Amino acid sequence: MEMTQERLRQVRVLDPLSQVDRVADVLIEAGQIVEISAPEERPAQDDIEERDCTGLVLAPGLVDLYSHSDEPGFETRETLASLTASALAGGFTRLTLLPDTLPVLDHGDGLARLQAQLPPDLPLQVQAWGAITQNLEGQQLVEFADLIQAGVVGFSDGCSLQNPMLVRRLCEYLEAESVPIALWPCDPALAGKGVIREGVDALRLGLSEAPTMAETSVLAALLEIVAEIKTPIHIMRVSTARSVDLIKAAKERDLPITASTTWMHVLGNSQSLHTYDVNWRLDPPVGNVSDQEALIQGLEAGIVDAIAIDHHAYTYEEKTVPFSAAPPGAIGLELALPLLWQTLVSTNRWSALTLWEKLSTAPCHCLGQPPPSMQPGQPAEMILFDPQQSWQADAHTLKSLSANTPWQGQTLTGRVLKTWHPHN
Repeated sequence: MEMTQERLRQVRVLDPLSQVDRVADVLIEAGQIVEISAPEERPAQDDIEERDCTGLVLAPGLVDLYSHSDEPGFETRETLASLTASALAGGFTRLTLLPDTLPVLDHGDGLARLQAQLPPDLPLQVQAWGAITQNLEGQQLVEFADLIQAGVVGFSDGCSLQNPMLVRRLCEYLEAESVPIALWPCDPALAGKGVIREGVDALRLGLSEAPTMAETSVLAALLEIVAEIKTPIHIMRVSTARSVDLIKAAKERDLPITASTTWMHVLGNSQSLHTYDVNWRLDPPVGNVSDQEALIQGLEAGIVDAIAIDHHAYTYEEKTVPFSAAPPGAIGLELALPLLWQTLVSTNRWSALTLWEKLSTAPCHCLGQPPPSMQPGQPAEMILFDPQQSWQADAHTLKSLSANTPWQGQTLTGRVLKTWHPHN
């Protein structure tokens, strides 16, 4: 007889929406949560698959705000099959792709092509940002209606927009549309060839400095536009303490903004670059120790809403160059949850609910989507996570085609065991 139901016994249930963290028995049937009840001894039933989940965590699926897809165009780095396998292995049930494929996702038919290339029957929702400007060149706005009709989740070039007038027009055009707009505040002219945040570590390591004002000057101008036009904006890749201050002041003025930083900016700082590991070459660079602490505190206070992954694969050859010449970016979908859990939850800096909110509930809020819920009668969009299981991050275990991560070859603690998705 085929099992139609499964019961997870003695599992730690996390639900950021209701702020519940408790041990319970959970009954699942046909892709739905049927019952969450106090643990109790029950006789085994033939039609229910029982699993002892003592010590395991059952929680909503993770939601990534922005990552890079290398298919179409750069399949030697990552394919959609390897990217989605990485996302599932890392506990993500929703993945949001940036439009910097080849060709760029700046027409509605591009989204249909992307969806057609996805592996069939994925227990994962793959969605995409539509480009803001044609070919991501920052010159001419796309046909927004065409992309909205095609089903993009919102609009982002994923790279900096250098023309403030174009940003103003973007906000005016989309003022009446309820779609997210994600912008990265960065002035490339001010950033120059900087690969490390300005400060003592930059001087000690002899690397080109990226000044804080390369981020904050653009952010300040953007906030002025939002104050005038009131179009909601999501601020990507926040990396400095000064930016956190600017966002805090803007939220106190009730400006319609949300913000995210990336998982590597939470875990690293300029001192992480002391080995010149090219996998710490990011854009924006990780901040100084004070920036890192401001980001963590900003997340705790809700000033910075969410943690994004910004997964960006590169081949071994592309990264085997001097630090300053390396392309910026690192993989992260499979690594973020265990490393953030070990760094923040295992040390009691954060509660498990806080981490889950930043990786699941808050990203949905930024995207204007209902988050996964851990309530009876709701679709089962959730993961089973073992915070104690050790594994080695290497070519045999990682699903990504690329290995550009500082944790390559290291032993990590925490692994996703199973994913449920209503699309199953």
